[in-house]
Amino acid sequence: MSRRIQPPWDYLHDASVPSLESYELSRLNHAANLRREIAALLDQWIEDSTQALLARWVREDRALPRGGPPEVESPQPQLPFDEAPSPAPPRQSERAMKLSRRTARSSSN
Repeated sequence: MSRRIQPPWDYLHDASVPSLESYELSRLNHAANLRREIAALLDQWIEDSTQALLARWVREDRALPRGGPPEVESPQPQLPFDEAPSPAPPRQSERAMKLSRRTARSSSN
């Protein structure tokens, strides 16, 4: 699909300044029109791709099994003679400890 661009060298060489200005403006106008067309094509491409992905999501969602939440095995009940482990005290993060040290230093100064 690539085509070789061949500028009109003879015309550009022999044309007057007003003709060259007119040629430049016509090429810039054509480039702007192409840019608008490309933007419209990109918007359409994004819209179509989005709709296709939405259709796939709906199709895959319909294929999922329906019903209640999946059954989860209940944990084994704790026996009365088992000692319950004591919960460990919450550990302060290293960052929070540094911040509290920094705050303590700045308040003592």
